[in-house]
Amino acid sequence: MSTLATSSPPAWPAVFTLAQRELVRFFRQGNRVFGALGQPIIFWLLFSEGLRGNNLDYAFFFPGTLVMILLFTAIFATISIIEDRNEGFLQSVLVSPAPRWAMVLGKVLGGAAIAMIQGLIFLALGAFTLRYASSLPEIVQAIVLMAVISIALTALGFTIAWRMDSTHGFHAVMSVFLLPMWLLSGAFFPGTGNGWLAWIVRLNPLTYGVAGLRYYLKFAQATPTTGPASDAAAGAPPIDALPPLSVCWIVTLAFAAVMLLAAWKISASRTAGDLK
Repeated sequence: MSTLATSSPPAWPAVFTLAQRELVRFFRQGNRVFGALGQPIIFWLLFSEGLRGNNLDYAFFFPGTLVMILLFTAIFATISIIEDRNEGFLQSVLVSPAPRWAMVLGKVLGGAAIAMIQGLIFLALGAFTLRYASSLPEIVQAIVLMAVISIALTALGFTIAWRMDSTHGFHAVMSVFLLPMWLLSGAFFPGTGNGWLAWIVRLNPLTYGVAGLRYYLKFAQATPTTGPASDAAAGAPPIDALPPLSVCWIVTLAFAAVMLLAAWKISASRTAGDLK
């Protein structure tokens, strides 16, 4: 008597297929491609000319702006979870023999790849405004750190979007939770001191991603020693005031791992939208 195979199908083909689907859908939507190319260019023009015109330290704001692009792109990419549920595609994935973690990882990697596209564009445009003083290994390590940040933020967006039934609720949560998370990451002001706001900045895991990029993204453009620019630069934390680079990596990797685990756990829960 023949026995039926009880082993589950391989999961990695499902991971790569779902990630590829996110990228294919992204490139097939012309408005998203236009936004992906236009957003870094607009931010580059606004920040480079606006900050320079006001004698502000553009080099200080650059890493935070880069993380902002990763944040909003990764979060908006996870809106596809709500769309897939409303279109019925997510239900077909949930009943497939592929494990839940494969579905989660595929969606997260696809969204993180879209975020990295915009982040790399902005990183390249920065060379036209500020001359990088970073070595090639430092640039490569910054890109790897950007990838970890993108995965962590996309997994966070996945966790939030899974329980949402509409994109309106998702945007509301993003405006009251994710935007302050970025503002309190040391992107615009250092989290030095002992006040309650400084403690929030220290407890924010995104702070360590921004600090890590500050280590790697060095610029040859000198900041004036007098005038308003020096006053703005004086508020920028020096390297020795930042968290140790090893701590930045540990916290960022832990942030990504915790968010992936949370996304996997919440994907096992059923929502009313799953029955549509």
